[in-house]
Amino acid sequence: MLETAIATQLKAYLGNLKLPIEIVASLNDSDKSAEMRELLEEIASMSDLVTLSDSQDVSERVPSFEITIPNKSAQIRFAGIPMGHEFTSLVLALLHVGGHPMKLDDDTIEQVKAIQGEFHFETYISLSCQNCPDVVQALNMMSVLNPNISHVMIDGALYQAEIDERQIMSVPTVYLNGEVFGQGRMTLPEIVSKLDTGAEAKAAEKINQKAPFDVLVVGGGPAAAAASIYAARKGIRTGIVSERFGGQLNDTLAIENFISVQETEGPKLALAIEQQVKSYDIDIMESQRAKTMTTNAKDGHIDVELESGAMLQSKSVILSTGANWRELGVPGEAEYRGHGVAYCPHCDGPLYKGKDVAVIGGGNSGVEAAIDLAGIVKHVTLLEFADELKADAILQTKLKSLMNVTVITSAETKEVLGDDNKVTQLIYIDRETATEKHLDLAGIFIQIGLLPNTNWLEGIVELSDYKEIVVDDHGSTSMPGVFAAGDVTTTPYKQIIIAMGDGAKAALSAFDYLIRQEV
Repeated sequence: MLETAIATQLKAYLGNLKLPIEIVASLNDSDKSAEMRELLEEIASMSDLVTLSDSQDVSERVPSFEITIPNKSAQIRFAGIPMGHEFTSLVLALLHVGGHPMKLDDDTIEQVKAIQGEFHFETYISLSCQNCPDVVQALNMMSVLNPNISHVMIDGALYQAEIDERQIMSVPTVYLNGEVFGQGRMTLPEIVSKLDTGAEAKAAEKINQKAPFDVLVVGGGPAAAAASIYAARKGIRTGIVSERFGGQLNDTLAIENFISVQETEGPKLALAIEQQVKSYDIDIMESQRAKTMTTNAKDGHIDVELESGAMLQSKSVILSTGANWRELGVPGEAEYRGHGVAYCPHCDGPLYKGKDVAVIGGGNSGVEAAIDLAGIVKHVTLLEFADELKADAILQTKLKSLMNVTVITSAETKEVLGDDNKVTQLIYIDRETATEKHLDLAGIFIQIGLLPNTNWLEGIVELSDYKEIVVDDHGSTSMPGVFAAGDVTTTPYKQIIIAMGDGAKAALSAFDYLIRQEV
């Protein structure tokens, strides 16, 4: 079942097992069960420490399998065939159950082990979702570390009845003990903080004890990574504080314009960037969001207050907080977010198989989304506010070749309607005739650009009319000692390679600022 190269690599990984593990399969005579058995038999044949058996528990989802230590209750289950983006989740689960060390710091490991109570997690995913593996892997690791925690990954495409019953319209969606726990990408520290109410206070206390930095980078995307590396290479005390590493890269599927890399995927590039940052002497503070920033009148340092209540000090700051999906701002959008209103077609598209959906936005992102969705859903209606699409000609040509796509221009989205549980209709205005029109559909994918993450900077640094941080040729902002880089700034052309260059430039400018201040 596995390609030769992948099978060879997996066999090498399984050579790292330290404990015997058992795969217990719940199967029937379906095609998917046969496919799952083929995969599991192949895995079991790769190591003498791996055995495969059939489950006698008729209450489990079929097909599915658990990974456990022999004669112990299972903590990890896969209800689906974990290929695509989830194949790494399978490999890590095998290794971690088999005693291979996790890439977690000692404090985090002890914190997970200390969690009290019974926690059964269920994560609904799609195999094309790039954010889902982060959640699956985090919960799997927690299940290995703490016997009170168990986790099952559920492929929504395979268990469509559960998706319909629980009215899940966005992945990843996580249930805890039968109730919704969260949606979207979550890191292990974020999950732990929701279970351990004292975690945030402990993290804030630890941060408060840190000495002032020479350069503090706020953000975790390509610009922030480049800035922190360039600063660290100057031999100055460097810190980076962010909600998550990778930024928008984690939501990007194919990358084909990053020079020297012919083709890659966003999460893969984000992981490589994170690993490189962690190879330097950089103080990394994850799962933290900046709240405000001021200049300290006593010592001239810049104080950055975090949402957790912690305070950081630095002689200079580089802002690289990136941007998020721009919202329509129409009635019903917020109410049905995650219940028919979506922003990631790669993640949530498979949940709308055989259904009618709409895509809002006629730029490259919108047209690419419509093309991708057309191969999954019953019909796609693309709506564009202007009187013509703005996407590249090659994308428009591909779009026009699809039989299940309708393009409507001069369309102003007015309202999202639903039945209190999920989206049922979209109302738009035909701008040419000024008439109101209704579309019956199950999902709406919004692709109208990005909004800079600068709400917390209002009145602190100069912002443009589009809420971008105004910077000069050196990346300097209106606040002395504060620089900015990447998509959050007025720098044109929001591209990965440009953001990285911006980050490097900002770090060099910050270093120049520091040495001049010392003189």
